[in-house]
Amino acid sequence: MVCGGFACSRNALCALNVVYVLVGLLLIGVAAWGKGFGIVSSLHIIGGVIAVGFFLLLIAIVGFIGAINHHQVMLFFYIVILGLVFAFQFGVSCSCLALKASKQESLLSGAWKYLDPSTKNSLENSINCCGLFNHTDSVKEFRKDFAACTAVCKTKNVCPTCGKVMMEHAGEALKILGGVGLFFSFTEVLGVWLAMRYRNQKDPRANPSAFL
Repeated sequence: MVCGGFACSRNALCALNVVYVLVGLLLIGVAAWGKGFGIVSSLHIIGGVIAVGFFLLLIAIVGFIGAINHHQVMLFFYIVILGLVFAFQFGVSCSCLALKASKQESLLSGAWKYLDPSTKNSLENSINCCGLFNHTDSVKEFRKDFAACTAVCKTKNVCPTCGKVMMEHAGEALKILGGVGLFFSFTEVLGVWLAMRYRNQKDPRANPSAFL
């Protein structure tokens, strides 16, 4: 059986969808890790990454079932949706990699202002920090937050600002998400091509005389 045969195309498509399942879980896991730290919860881009991971996971299951059964309708929707996921994932991945530190800082500062004192206190205790940014234009708010802070580090007088801690983890999470998403977005083009090719091949089990 040559590699371009029906069985090889089916097996390759199944294997590719298993990879998509793993990538989807990885994207969801890394995004949840970043959000779980309370680091990038204000960035809408994280919600986009989770959405991409979820839809990639869903479409991979549809593609796997369609490949096993050579189901024409499922393969058609698989091709269309995977193409849309590629476009969205490519855009989100580029956004992750292109999001500058100044923009991250601006988004975090904007979200911090809307947090109630108990939420701020919980976040400070969670990542052991006090206040957000000790900048000239926000020194008044920083002193107020620092006075109300109950983190353990405050008793040792070695408290970093929460903004500094968040920015370090946010940058790391965004680089991982962007790199993984961008790399695997190109494999989705391969998935579309392979599914189109496989969909147009004859199933020897359904029509054995086709090879006579």
